[in-house]
Amino acid sequence: MDLRHLRYFLCVAEEMHFGRAAQRLGISQPPLSQQIRALEEELGVRLFDRTSRRVRLTEAGRLFEPEARQTLAQAERAAQIARMAQRAQIGRLGLAFTTSGPFVPTVARALYRFRQTHPHVELILREQGRDEQLESVGSRQLDLGIVRDYAAPVLPEGMVSQCLLKEEMVLALRADHPLALRSAPPGIADLRDEPLVLYGAPNGTGFTEHFLTLCAKAGFTPKVSHEARSLATLLGLVAAGFGPTVLARSMARLHVDNVINRAFDVPVMSSLWLIHNRDLSPTGQAFLNTLLEERQTIEAAPALAPI
Repeated sequence: MDLRHLRYFLCVAEEMHFGRAAQRLGISQPPLSQQIRALEEELGVRLFDRTSRRVRLTEAGRLFEPEARQTLAQAERAAQIARMAQRAQIGRLGLAFTTSGPFVPTVARALYRFRQTHPHVELILREQGRDEQLESVGSRQLDLGIVRDYAAPVLPEGMVSQCLLKEEMVLALRADHPLALRSAPPGIADLRDEPLVLYGAPNGTGFTEHFLTLCAKAGFTPKVSHEARSLATLLGLVAAGFGPTVLARSMARLHVDNVINRAFDVPVMSSLWLIHNRDLSPTGQAFLNTLLEERQTIEAAPALAPI
């Protein structure tokens, strides 16, 4: 059924005069009469009783009128929702991030700002390792992922990545550990005989692989005393003396009793990578724009003090 026919019908029903209705619609009277007859033929009923002196609704027309109004209102609402979705005013945003993601100022500020500017967008946030994120974004369960890796992740066809930031990794130690007490900064080789606490798979995928490579280049295989699946467990084990761990510099803002952070003598770098499909949803594109704008703002600010 042509929505235009419904609009014409309602205009005539309101005016009860074909001439006035045609003038209001900006058309001549004959085409209006033809469109009303076409609607009646489609429905198989007469909607108006017409005489030379008056126009009135038939019983079928009287009952049809509120339904026609509701149909037009619903059609307009559907169009409005589509336009709002295209402008990222409504919808959903699915975002996955590595454990350290929310501690990165760029990410935290972008999330805060997006919630303020897009209050009607549903946020779906998941903490996932690299491989899980590749699966979630690739299958379009989520819009974007934020993974930590030392190099650009290998992506399937149709997905792209871009580096959000590079940051140093630091050594987190119990405050009374010998490497925490000495004045010289620690190096990778100093961890040769140290039991370490590291993220287990899948959370550590990416950077942990790189860290193990650095240890191999220094001539040893690290001793991993425990593998943790959460940040709280990781730092708790460090505080309990199970061994040092390696953290992103952004996570060094966390204060844990009996744990201090030391920068390495030679910077150990890692990167946060944005991953997403080439054809981002409107909400995904809006968040990506927000994220990149916040990155630009933070990069223009003074650098953090050294640890």
